[in-house]
Amino acid sequence: MQDITKNNFDFLRVLLAFIVFVGHLGTLSASKELKILENSPIEIAVFGFFIVSGFLIARSYDRSSSLKSYIKKRINRIVPAYLLVVFLCAILLSLVSTLSFREYFSNTQVYKYLFWNSLFLNFKAPWLPGVFGNQAVNGALWTLKVEMSYYFCVPLLFLLFGKNNKYRNTSLIIIYFLSLIYLNYFESIGKVSIAKQIPGTLSYFIPGMLIYFNFDQFIKHKNLLFIIAIITVWIDLFTGIILFSPAMIGIITLYIAYSFKFLNNFGKYGDFTYGIYIFHFPIIRTFTTLGLFEDYNPFLMAIVCMLVVIAVGVSSWHFYEKRFL
Repeated sequence: MQDITKNNFDFLRVLLAFIVFVGHLGTLSASKELKILENSPIEIAVFGFFIVSGFLIARSYDRSSSLKSYIKKRINRIVPAYLLVVFLCAILLSLVSTLSFREYFSNTQVYKYLFWNSLFLNFKAPWLPGVFGNQAVNGALWTLKVEMSYYFCVPLLFLLFGKNNKYRNTSLIIIYFLSLIYLNYFESIGKVSIAKQIPGTLSYFIPGMLIYFNFDQFIKHKNLLFIIAIITVWIDLFTGIILFSPAMIGIITLYIAYSFKFLNNFGKYGDFTYGIYIFHFPIIRTFTTLGLFEDYNPFLMAIVCMLVVIAVGVSSWHFYEKRFL
């Protein structure tokens, strides 16, 4: 049976981060030439991250020596870099604000931004004065609130439906469908932002957990499950009903993670995904604000922007993130 530690998660996360970057590049660049990139499946990529977390965080908690050890590992992985991007944006984006330094740093919105974003409540203060037309500074950060919520859900889910519970699979499947009811209901009444919080997004975390709990069976039947998943996702897309697709996307995602062995060592130089993900949004908006996509070849600027994002992600890992792990 395949070793659970030999996987392509490093490659998969970079791929998902790149899909999100490309989609946001098409949306935020305000370039007609790059508008085609808006078709990048950002939402599926984000949900792919949730599925990966469902699997990996379940494994992390299962292998942690104590609840304290688990919480410490999770906080050290997410919080330091998250706070770094919040504070750097508040300080450095003063350079592209339409306000003077004095007006900017005397504006209470700066400190509201720092306070609420430090608590992961980005929706309370998403903008900075005079920056990006007072639009959201970092629209990618909403997922971190969901991710942190899931981290704190895992111990409870293990307590109620852990490995020793003979009704574990049935219980988690029931939670999956209850989560989908919540998700579909709030989306149907137009409250999409509420739908995409916990508990709605548990419909993506739960499949990752289920595959972790049933890993041997998943590996044994992964090729058949992959074919079934592809067909089912197309049926869901055709009918417009989100019923089985989150679970099927979970199967597809984990299939990629445990196939293509030549990608197993993709992350040997470091885990740059998180840095790329949390920094890419304000970097793209800065390029747009400076008129770089408009004044120069937009495709060339897209490549330059991508290289800057990668450089920042690599630097964030080597000079900051890994010090806390």
